[in-house]
Amino acid sequence: METLRDGVRTASVSVASVFMRQVYQWMTVGLLVTAGSAVYVANSPAILQALFGNTIGFIALAIAVVALPLVLSGMISRLSSGAATVLFVVYSALMGAFLSSVLLVYTGASVMQAFLTAAGTFAAMSVYGTVTRRDLTQMGSFLTMGLIGLIIAMLVNLFLQSTMLEFVISAIGVLIFTGLTAYDTQRIRAFGENAPLGDTVAVRRGALLGALTLYLDFINLFLMLLRLMGDRR
Repeated sequence: METLRDGVRTASVSVASVFMRQVYQWMTVGLLVTAGSAVYVANSPAILQALFGNTIGFIALAIAVVALPLVLSGMISRLSSGAATVLFVVYSALMGAFLSSVLLVYTGASVMQAFLTAAGTFAAMSVYGTVTRRDLTQMGSFLTMGLIGLIIAMLVNLFLQSTMLEFVISAIGVLIFTGLTAYDTQRIRAFGENAPLGDTVAVRRGALLGALTLYLDFINLFLMLLRLMGDRR
């Protein structure tokens, strides 16, 4: 009986590993598209003027960046694998356009330093979320509440423009997204243990949704670190 149980556990781990490999592959694609889009837009005065030179262009881009993940998450079960993939890639490109201003505000060295720090932190916490036997569900609930508080504080600081509050928000944001990386990794891997590998459409949908979640964790961690340690031009 124990041998049978061990066999089932080994099979679940193997399925989860295959699923997580797809998650990380799509996350990498998203980050590459975002980086390419950001560099392209930052070096195109016409596009910069269209997006940031007028209020309508900026608001439209900001709404798209906020709304598309909600649309993709809410409609994922009704989308074909191709449509879900296109939405994910389009969102990654739009996020790159939105973040192009970062390349204009901060020095290249600061951006690279923040990126490498975010990559190292993300990798470490993703590994922790994979190997730990501790259930991170309670930590995830606490971090979600912290994220809501963080968003409220950021909105308040739009009016206060407090340098000290911005520093505190950035420091707490680093902690929140570091923790969320471990929590989301564990949650996505647990989902992957039951992934129907024979159903390629379902697996693609799940992998894209997992990739989007970890992609957002990484992007937000990167931005918080950049705000915390970046040098402006």
